[in-house]
Amino acid sequence: MFKSSQLETVKTWLVNPINSAFPLHIRIQRAIKQLILDGVLTSGKPLPATRALAKSLAVSRDTVETAYGQLHAEGFIDRRVGSGSFVSMRAHRLSKRPVQHSIPSESHETMLSQRGMAMFLDGGIKNFSAPRPFIQGVPETRNFPLPVWERLERQVLKEYGHLALQAGPPQGMEALRCAVADYINLERGARATPERILILTSSQQAIALCAQMLLDTGERIFMEDPAYHGARKAFEAAGLECIPIPVDKHGLQVDALCNSSVSARVVFLSPSHQFPTGATLTLDRRLTLIEWAAQQKAWIIEDDYDSEFHYAGKPTACIQGMDRYERTIYVGTFTKSLFPGVRIGYMLLPDSLVEPMTRARTLLDGHSAPIPQLTLARFIEAGHFGAHVRSMRLIYAGRLNVLVQLIEKHLFEYVIPIVPDGGMQIFCKLVCEISEQTVIDSARREGIDLFGLTALYASAQPQAGFLLGFAAYTPMEMDAAIKLLAKVFRTLLRKE
Repeated sequence: MFKSSQLETVKTWLVNPINSAFPLHIRIQRAIKQLILDGVLTSGKPLPATRALAKSLAVSRDTVETAYGQLHAEGFIDRRVGSGSFVSMRAHRLSKRPVQHSIPSESHETMLSQRGMAMFLDGGIKNFSAPRPFIQGVPETRNFPLPVWERLERQVLKEYGHLALQAGPPQGMEALRCAVADYINLERGARATPERILILTSSQQAIALCAQMLLDTGERIFMEDPAYHGARKAFEAAGLECIPIPVDKHGLQVDALCNSSVSARVVFLSPSHQFPTGATLTLDRRLTLIEWAAQQKAWIIEDDYDSEFHYAGKPTACIQGMDRYERTIYVGTFTKSLFPGVRIGYMLLPDSLVEPMTRARTLLDGHSAPIPQLTLARFIEAGHFGAHVRSMRLIYAGRLNVLVQLIEKHLFEYVIPIVPDGGMQIFCKLVCEISEQTVIDSARREGIDLFGLTALYASAQPQAGFLLGFAAYTPMEMDAAIKLLAKVFRTLLRKE
């Protein structure tokens, strides 16, 4: 017979509401299996007779017989005619309980490749599932026209039927590639055709593809300093050496790149709205960079992550549209202009890279889901995307002004804001005698998330401070959060 504690374990499985969806024999079978896996019932241990266990559990004998039959079929118990049922002699190989000769658990160092270890230690990219002030790069989703999106999605399902449930082409649905090409030609001054668009899940996937396809391990890539952390981590994970090029108020210092003592065949930058400073690369620097790439047979990776949101004057046309040599790879995303859950980004590629990049993409995730692609295509074609962007541009511009006023009123002793012409966050320099990390840690305990600037620099003298995102937060939410952040600063200064 079972010990009383073992019998109670089985009874608990029977009465636990979590298991109420399972038939009685499944509950009994899983309870006994768990006792075996936990090492409570060891190899050779006899099990109660079906009649006796049925009586103890107040169930029918057939129920216990069915449970035993399943355990026997799975190899957890042996059944001998005339002798009864016993825990299988193989059970010790299944038990979670450590035994004397068990293999010691591997450390991360022995378990992972060098590349895997570098990615693990780098920490990945923090993903905020529920945005709290002042997470940067998060759009306002409460104003998104869900009824319109839902209607368009129903149209897609009605028109395509079960075909919409099948795998899509790895390059992306043609309807969306056409819509994207038309949009960036009109709004960003690109020179795009549907045949040169590759639909992906995100701009991060695009950057990772470029890291794998354009350079070999150990090669160099020029990067802005400071720069988007997700890009640097993707390049370093691919084994590349990131060479920092300083940024000033006019964007990447292209002369420093051209005169660098080391060479590189790729440069990554965000020229329309530099991350994180907000600077816009000037026209003369863009033209110089294009000529450099042509002469060096190098590639320009142009990250145009949030250019839709420009608040002062007309946004500058993208580098790709000026590049007659076709050395520019243009990267865009809809996660900032629409909503993060849409999971659609894209690359506009030179002709020579379309097929290689598309084939490489098949080794990652195969394709993007057709239904959201087709829905987004209609959203763009019908003018809803443009209308939504214009609406959010007005909202974000208003929120930027509110946040600047709040900073000047409540945080003027602690930070200096660099007000951008566009984007979704403000670059704030820390000017008080408190460490960046101390402020970040203290603010997080109060429910405020700040993105530190130090980690974005590769140079030895980074600018201390943080980014304050404003797009996803109402004026009232920002007012409360800024006052709380001011309180955090006052408390920290009193402790100094």
